[in-house]
Amino acid sequence: PKNLYIIGMMNTADRSLAMIDYALRRRFSFIEINPGFDSAGFIAYQNGLNDRTLNNLVAKVQDLNREISADPSLGTGFCIGHSYFCGQEVCTDEWLRSVVDFDILPMLSEYWFDEKAKRQKWESALHGAL
Repeated sequence: PKNLYIIGMMNTADRSLAMIDYALRRRFSFIEINPGFDSAGFIAYQNGLNDRTLNNLVAKVQDLNREISADPSLGTGFCIGHSYFCGQEVCTDEWLRSVVDFDILPMLSEYWFDEKAKRQKWESALHGAL
């Protein structure tokens, strides 16, 4: 029917087989969706948690995203999304530390596996925001 839309989502970082990616790109339309840190919904959520540590960490992640975007081997499709910071009714230091240690830093290790100093710089910066 004309009113049926199929929406599939894929992160740029999830591409693994170029031939499959090219086949998908030939058959479907693609819309890039950037992290929503500046969206009204996320800002309202962040303000509702009213947590200084969260605010500091989000600011650092936005700085990190600028560096990821400028990196010629990565680009905007590899930016850290706001969803890592969603879904909580109460913000705790333990939760924020787990997001950094078990979600963000392992990704950075993959992104910059051959640039240990860059990864360590951001590990220090993110932990410093905690």
